[in-house]
Amino acid sequence: MHFRHGARDEPEINLIPFIDVLLVVLIFLMLSTTYSKFTEMQLRLPVADTDAQRDYPKEVIAAVSADGRYSINKTLLPDRSVETVAAALAAAASGGKDTVVVISADANSPHQSVITVMEGARRAGLMQITFATQSAAQAGR
Repeated sequence: MHFRHGARDEPEINLIPFIDVLLVVLIFLMLSTTYSKFTEMQLRLPVADTDAQRDYPKEVIAAVSADGRYSINKTLLPDRSVETVAAALAAAASGGKDTVVVISADANSPHQSVITVMEGARRAGLMQITFATQSAAQAGR
């Protein structure tokens, strides 16, 4: 007996569905990716002119010393926590929510100390914040 073996077809890998899936993934990644371009900027910081100084009727002056100590309306605070600063600002705010917080920080004070005063003002519900500056003539003394 002689059996005939038919010609066997070699199995082929169909690449079309694979390419379709890869294109869908590529399109998804292209649409969902955000591109950030970091450039170097040349900044020239402005000099404040104190001749046109504003006088706020309801203001609280928060002073920050070079070593990070705080005083609210010339009253030195016992510690440097945000809660203490917030409580002192809330107690000194005579105008309620309309009170303006004037931050007068030493040029050498730590950045975190100024941020602590800003956070204390936010916790006390005081949203109007400004910074005290001096003119270039006063700085040269």
